[in-house]
Amino acid sequence: MDKANLALAEFLVAQGIHVHLVAHSVDPILVQHPRVTVHAVARPLGSVVLGEWELDRRGRNVAAAILSENPNARVLVNGGNCLLGDINWVHCVHHAWRTVDQGAPGWFKVKNALSKRIARRRELRAFKRARRIIANSESTARELMKLGLGEEKISTIYLGGESEWNPATPGEKVEARNALSLSAGRPIVAFVGALSFDNNKGFDILWQAWKRLCSMENWDANLVVAGAGSGLKRWNAEAAAAGLTARVHFLGHTPDIYTVLAAADLLVSPVRYEAYGLNIQEAICRGVPVIASACAGIAERYPANLRSTLLGHPEDSGDLISKFLDWRSEMSTWNKRFQPFATALRAYSWHDMAASLVAAVEGTTTPRFERPCEAIAS
Repeated sequence: MDKANLALAEFLVAQGIHVHLVAHSVDPILVQHPRVTVHAVARPLGSVVLGEWELDRRGRNVAAAILSENPNARVLVNGGNCLLGDINWVHCVHHAWRTVDQGAPGWFKVKNALSKRIARRRELRAFKRARRIIANSESTARELMKLGLGEEKISTIYLGGESEWNPATPGEKVEARNALSLSAGRPIVAFVGALSFDNNKGFDILWQAWKRLCSMENWDANLVVAGAGSGLKRWNAEAAAAGLTARVHFLGHTPDIYTVLAAADLLVSPVRYEAYGLNIQEAICRGVPVIASACAGIAERYPANLRSTLLGHPEDSGDLISKFLDWRSEMSTWNKRFQPFATALRAYSWHDMAASLVAAVEGTTTPRFERPCEAIAS
């Protein structure tokens, strides 16, 4: 969501449009831009929940002030983060995103259930108020229609990509592995995602499969995990208890995913819910094959010859193991199969995405820019 909002803002200011950003944090590139006004929103007491209420309040106030001066200004929000009735760019649907927190501490389960209830209520109010809704995949659009929203006000626009993210060269792969202290001689499987007490990203499924794979005599791959969260300590302990600290490397929070993907030979993403799946797209663009859940939004973009790499039932660790073994026995074949898809994804840039979004909002086939001001609450 952050990358998408950044790309849209950059596109708009490049067209000479003044952009107001209401956000907890803003990229320095935009902060310094003469056509950008930043309305920074703090998180009271560092609380995400309190920050959401403050973001909503500030967003509505900023939009009201701008619209009073310029009634033609447009306002864009993401999901339920600000209850304004113009454009809603939806990057996830909480009504479709169930909680998976078995085994989590009691306090987390209570907090998780309450947060989910609030998020669902707020997003439904926001969706019903919106004049135009932009979904990041067809699966997201279908979830929106299940909530009673009319198909006529929903447009699907896929996320753009880093067109310059090409496959890593052999030299880049060696440098990346050295930088991350990874084995140079073993295949590397990467997992990129939050390690929360809520297991939506499916690391628990991956871990079940990984333990079984590492008990097999011929399994020689190592796992690198890029992600932080409340569950990180637990998974470190699990690896130690299983005697697998040499076979899994936890990086914690890692902003340099470009380097992680340069080091990897495969990305695995057995998510239970994923409205799109930018990590999957980035890996493919980087020349890394992916085992992903069929429920991820990006899966609908997969060509027919890659559907067999998708997990129809992500909680089936046996299916995941089978795909792992198929990949390991035919690594070069998998690389070649993914190449045309990578080329297609790189051809659709963040600029293309932003242009498509503006065109959809304006109701044109090509973007028009008639409004001198944009207010964005993100």
